[in-house]
Amino acid sequence: MRLKEKIIDVLKQCYDPEIPVDLWNLGLIYNIDLQDTAGELTDVVVTMSLTTPGCGMGQYMADDIKTKVSALDKVHDVDVTVTFDPAWQPEMMSDKARSKLGFEPTMVPKNEPKTDVKWE
Repeated sequence: MRLKEKIIDVLKQCYDPEIPVDLWNLGLIYNIDLQDTAGELTDVVVTMSLTTPGCGMGQYMADDIKTKVSALDKVHDVDVTVTFDPAWQPEMMSDKARSKLGFEPTMVPKNEPKTDVKWE
Protein backbone atom coordinates (compact mmCIF):
# COMPACT_ATOMS: atom_id res chain seq x y z
CA MET A 1 0.00 0.00 0.00
CA ARG A 2 1.35 3.42 -0.95
CA LEU A 3 2.07 6.00 1.76
CA LYS A 4 -0.71 8.37 0.67
CA GLU A 5 -3.27 5.55 0.92
CA LYS A 6 -1.98 4.73 4.41
CA ILE A 7 -2.34 8.38 5.41
CA ILE A 8 -5.93 8.42 4.15
CA ASP A 9 -6.65 5.28 6.20
CA VAL A 10 -5.24 7.07 9.27
CA LEU A 11 -7.33 10.19 8.55
CA LYS A 12 -10.41 7.97 8.56
CA GLN A 13 -9.50 7.24 12.21
CA CYS A 14 -9.37 10.95 13.16
CA TYR A 15 -12.67 12.42 14.28
CA ASP A 16 -14.16 15.81 14.92
CA PRO A 17 -15.05 15.30 18.60
CA GLU A 18 -18.28 17.24 18.13
CA ILE A 19 -19.45 15.25 15.08
CA PRO A 20 -19.42 11.42 14.98
CA VAL A 21 -17.81 11.30 11.52
CA ASP A 22 -14.15 11.05 10.56
CA LEU A 23 -12.32 14.05 9.09
CA TRP A 24 -11.82 12.41 5.70
CA ASN A 25 -15.52 11.66 5.13
CA LEU A 26 -16.53 15.06 6.50
CA GLY A 27 -14.57 16.54 3.62
CA LEU A 28 -12.31 18.54 5.92
CA ILE A 29 -9.08 17.26 4.35
CA TYR A 30 -8.26 19.43 1.33
CA ASN A 31 -4.78 18.17 0.42
CA ILE A 32 -2.04 15.72 1.38
CA ASP A 33 1.40 16.76 0.17
CA LEU A 34 4.31 14.33 0.37
CA GLN A 35 7.85 15.71 0.29
CA ASP A 36 10.80 13.33 0.12
CA THR A 37 13.63 14.00 2.54
CA ALA A 38 17.17 12.69 2.69
CA GLY A 39 17.06 8.94 2.98
CA GLU A 40 13.82 7.02 2.74
CA LEU A 41 11.71 9.30 4.93
CA THR A 42 8.90 11.61 3.84
CA ASP A 43 7.57 14.87 5.25
CA VAL A 44 3.80 15.13 5.15
CA VAL A 45 1.79 18.35 4.92
CA VAL A 46 -1.95 17.99 5.47
CA THR A 47 -4.14 20.94 4.54
CA MET A 48 -7.51 20.87 6.20
CA SER A 49 -10.42 23.06 7.15
CA LEU A 50 -12.89 23.18 10.00
CA THR A 51 -16.66 23.11 9.79
CA THR A 52 -16.74 26.68 11.13
CA PRO A 53 -13.99 29.28 11.67
CA GLY A 54 -14.92 29.47 15.37
CA CYS A 55 -14.51 25.72 15.96
CA GLY A 56 -12.66 25.33 19.24
CA MET A 57 -11.48 21.79 18.42
CA GLY A 58 -9.17 22.71 15.53
CA GLN A 59 -5.94 22.30 17.49
CA TYR A 60 -7.16 19.01 18.96
CA MET A 61 -7.86 17.64 15.47
CA ALA A 62 -4.52 18.90 14.08
CA ASP A 63 -2.65 17.29 16.99
CA ASP A 64 -4.55 14.02 16.49
CA ILE A 65 -3.57 13.99 12.80
CA LYS A 66 0.08 14.73 13.63
CA THR A 67 0.26 11.98 16.24
CA LYS A 68 -1.36 9.29 14.14
CA VAL A 69 0.32 10.09 10.80
CA SER A 70 3.74 10.43 12.51
CA ALA A 71 3.41 6.84 13.72
CA LEU A 72 3.48 5.53 10.13
CA ASP A 73 6.66 3.97 8.82
CA LYS A 74 8.72 6.21 6.53
CA VAL A 75 7.14 9.43 7.84
CA HIS A 76 9.69 11.97 9.08
CA ASP A 77 7.66 15.08 9.95
CA VAL A 78 3.98 16.02 9.81
CA ASP A 79 2.62 19.54 9.47
CA VAL A 80 -1.08 20.34 9.53
CA THR A 81 -2.24 23.60 7.98
CA VAL A 82 -5.76 24.91 8.57
CA THR A 83 -7.36 27.00 5.84
CA PHE A 84 -10.77 28.46 5.19
CA ASP A 85 -10.20 28.95 1.48
CA PRO A 86 -12.49 27.58 0.30
CA ALA A 87 -14.84 27.57 3.25
CA TRP A 88 -16.13 24.12 4.14
CA GLN A 89 -19.67 23.35 2.98
CA PRO A 90 -21.88 20.36 3.88
CA GLU A 91 -21.79 19.36 0.19
CA MET A 92 -18.12 18.42 0.72
CA MET A 93 -19.09 15.42 2.85
CA SER A 94 -19.03 11.93 1.42
CA ASP A 95 -22.34 10.13 1.01
CA LYS A 96 -21.30 7.93 3.96
CA ALA A 97 -21.02 11.00 6.21
CA ARG A 98 -24.17 12.56 4.79
CA SER A 99 -26.12 9.39 5.56
CA LYS A 100 -24.76 9.15 9.10
CA LEU A 101 -25.73 12.77 9.81
CA GLY A 102 -29.18 12.47 8.23
CA PHE A 103 -28.50 14.41 5.00
CA GLU A 104 -29.74 13.28 1.62
CA PRO A 105 -27.06 11.74 -0.64
CA THR A 106 -25.58 14.08 -3.22
CA MET A 107 -27.11 13.86 -6.62
CA VAL A 108 -24.84 13.50 -9.62
CA PRO A 109 -25.67 16.45 -11.89
CA LYS A 110 -27.13 15.52 -15.22
CA ASN A 111 -26.19 17.30 -18.42
CA GLU A 112 -29.70 18.52 -19.04
CA PRO A 113 -30.50 22.00 -20.28
CA LYS A 114 -31.73 24.35 -17.60
CA THR A 115 -35.32 25.42 -17.77
CA ASP A 116 -35.78 29.17 -17.82
CA VAL A 117 -38.37 29.96 -15.18
CA LYS A 118 -39.77 33.45 -14.75
CA TRP A 119 -41.79 34.38 -11.70
CA GLU A 120 -44.73 36.70 -12.06
